[in-house]
Amino acid sequence: MAGKREGDRETDGALDFVTVTVADLRLALPLPAVRAVIRLPELVRIPLGPPSLDGLAHWHGDAVPVLDLAKALGRPGGAEPTRETRVVLVGHHGQTGSQTVGLRVDAMAGILRSEPDRIDPVTQEEGGLDPAMLDGLLRDGPATILKLDALIDRQFGDPAEMERTDRGTASAGFGPVPAGGTGAAGGIKGTVDRQALLVFEVAGQEFALPVDRVREVLPAPREVTRMARSRAHLLGVMAVRDRLLPLVGLRALFGLEAGEGHESSGLAAGRRVVVVRSGGGQAPVGVLVDEVREILRLDPALIDPVPPLLAREPEFEDLDGIARADGGAAGGGRRLVSVLSAERLFRHGAAIGAEGGAAEAVGEGDGMEPARPADGSNGIGGAGERFVVFRLAGAEYGLPVSAVREVLRRPDSITPLPNAPDFVAGVLTLRGEVLPLIDQRRLLNLPAADTATALSKSGPAGLERGRVVVVGRDGLLVGLLVDGLSGLLTVPAERIGPAPAVSAAQRRLIRRVATLDVAGDAAGAARLILLMDADSLLDMDRLADLPVTPR
Repeated sequence: MAGKREGDRETDGALDFVTVTVADLRLALPLPAVRAVIRLPELVRIPLGPPSLDGLAHWHGDAVPVLDLAKALGRPGGAEPTRETRVVLVGHHGQTGSQTVGLRVDAMAGILRSEPDRIDPVTQEEGGLDPAMLDGLLRDGPATILKLDALIDRQFGDPAEMERTDRGTASAGFGPVPAGGTGAAGGIKGTVDRQALLVFEVAGQEFALPVDRVREVLPAPREVTRMARSRAHLLGVMAVRDRLLPLVGLRALFGLEAGEGHESSGLAAGRRVVVVRSGGGQAPVGVLVDEVREILRLDPALIDPVPPLLAREPEFEDLDGIARADGGAAGGGRRLVSVLSAERLFRHGAAIGAEGGAAEAVGEGDGMEPARPADGSNGIGGAGERFVVFRLAGAEYGLPVSAVREVLRRPDSITPLPNAPDFVAGVLTLRGEVLPLIDQRRLLNLPAADTATALSKSGPAGLERGRVVVVGRDGLLVGLLVDGLSGLLTVPAERIGPAPAVSAAQRRLIRRVATLDVAGDAAGAARLILLMDADSLLDMDRLADLPVTPR
């Protein structure tokens, strides 16, 4: 076949191809376009993509979209993977830029070399495939040569529409977060002076820490290294990005019921470590908790000091006060949250070093404080950006802390709003402000939560753990219905990159992605967090006009 094909090295020599099998097809991919062939990795679903998009994979620090090649070619796809299933990573050069794309195939057949005169042109529909996506027929295969850029461009939508979306949407949303603060002052009427608290649960009891003292929230490690001669509540140290973090257990510190997953018998799945920063140059300290509940903004008058009779007892020295989270007398005074003292936690963390001989490992200079310069080796970096991270349909999403006003429990009932767009579940009243509630699953075209099979003692798990993330700016407020709250996270700038462009709708709402190592995972697993654009979530007209691809 005369002429230069996509990915050819030269026009007059032998051409190399990677051959694969997909459903009933045998296909050839130009070898110069193939970057790697890997086993099927763990995938994170990205919303608003084409039906052929399986999700995002982590590859060499990048978030790579993976397409089911069978679906992309109009064949039945989605089959269960086998030992032969592979993902072929290819370089895609579209009109919106270059990126790596994964193609899921049933098996890799091999590598084939062919002379140009052994390649026949495509003159008609071949095997039910659109000729516009084909670049010839290999006689020696036999195999059909795919035109990769044309195939991928067709899956990811109209490039011109993506360019218009890129020009019309701010990339970060709400600007950078000031170091050492919550970045969320203003917005809601009367909340400028409210105290922001991160609320979490330990052994059925609620505790809190000021948001501006929380650096991030991490999944609990599988193992914690105990230090010699340390007291029961000083659990030891855990590895975080090649550095050591002292860990304090609240169960033993406050003498709470041990129950399942007690610190001394291993860490239960799903628990979290709240990383507390001093703001004064001291090393941060981790606090092991059972679950991160919400972010509340309370009038300081609703945070009372510890009663004098209790304050004299040693076990209450670790509390800064007790918050009436239900509004005090008006709410019946039934919900009390113990506010922890960050300073006391730092003294506990220092005690691990003093008693266990690890002072040098966890003391000054461990590099985890956001004000420290990047060392360029472990991904800790400089100040980075702070995000509120929440869960939705098995994936994690993030919003800048400066955009999030608070995170609330999902209400028992929601007032419907007539003639509202389908993704608006209703309205909620928050301290006199009425805000629309956006069902994120509907907005992002994700499947509805399965409450039939996920039951707990108190009802459907999806409703029990559900949260409302309140986003606001310049008097505009919306509530986002999500599955659960993961917590706060500081992401180094070098770990944030552009999200793969899979559709115009996705580019409008999800423009960046954070790629992080999983703390304590020796296998080098990655954690992908999809970063949403806060400005776009506040524009109801643009949300209603999102060009969503049916799944």
